[in-house]
Amino acid sequence: MTKAIIFDMDGLLIDSEPLWHEAEMFAFPQAGIELTRENCLETTGLRVDAVVDYWYQRRPWKSPSKKHIEEAIINKVVELVLAKGEKKEGVDYVTDYVASLPVKIALASSSPYRIIRSVVEKFQLSSYFHQICSAEEEEYGKPHPGVYITTAKRLDVKTENCLAVEDSITGVIAAKAASMQCIAVPEEAWKNDKRFAIADLVLNSLLDFNEEVWNKIG
Repeated sequence: MTKAIIFDMDGLLIDSEPLWHEAEMFAFPQAGIELTRENCLETTGLRVDAVVDYWYQRRPWKSPSKKHIEEAIINKVVELVLAKGEKKEGVDYVTDYVASLPVKIALASSSPYRIIRSVVEKFQLSSYFHQICSAEEEEYGKPHPGVYITTAKRLDVKTENCLAVEDSITGVIAAKAASMQCIAVPEEAWKNDKRFAIADLVLNSLLDFNEEVWNKIG
């Protein structure tokens, strides 16, 4: 029986992937690296330090520090969220719907708390969540299951009684590794990716999360 529903954030609740891409294309030239949006897709779902490490391993630089690039990306993402962040289709619907169910609700994101707060406050979502957790507290980010395991502990719910809702392969892997059920709502660019077969259910939109889905998976 599902006792908790845990939502990812980036790409699921907010159309943030373009914002992350813009921030990465702003920050990495400071290290002499010019990225395209296609390059940015290679690190979808990873924690910001893992994104920086990914490109450092491929194109090492001497200065500025990796931490400086991380902070530049985070600062830019927060700025862009507040300036032009938009909810994904179905967010208002799905938050109201799950609030009517007999479950605890949480957020488990790879983003640092600064970005999470900017999104939650902008869209006035804080009242929906019993817990909000960031992978910045974990030794590893997604696809490691750490943030999902921590979220379940804070909810006082066993991981096998949790349902994760994700948009990326990285997130689905993390949820399944935590022994959770997982609904995937892939971004358009990834909808035909066969790796989503590991999810328990794949939906086209959050608007498709309805009573039929709940009766099937909940």
